[in-house]
Amino acid sequence: HGAAELDEMGAEVVPRRTPAPAWLPTAKGEEGDFCLRSSDCAAGLCCARHFWSKICKPVLREGQVCTRHRRKGAHGLEIFQRCQCAEGLACRLQREHGPADASRLHTCQRH
Repeated sequence: HGAAELDEMGAEVVPRRTPAPAWLPTAKGEEGDFCLRSSDCAAGLCCARHFWSKICKPVLREGQVCTRHRRKGAHGLEIFQRCQCAEGLACRLQREHGPADASRLHTCQRH
């Protein structure tokens, strides 16, 4: 180890590689932008699979249809993932309309 990699303060001279593109230092992904994880996306968006890539999609609001995973393993098979429900909402079976087994729709509902 020579003095080449370190300056007098002992700090690394080489800048750390950041996951964000250099030309967008603080920008977060907007809806439809490619992402690796939800932290790459702007507030109110999550990173979810869309075909064989992942894009920022809106977090689900109250009353929107959500995906309930019966088996944990099923998650990886989805081509179109939905985001989770927004803070304070839970994905629950909608009971209001029709016979119990008619729709089987899950929606985001207040806890």
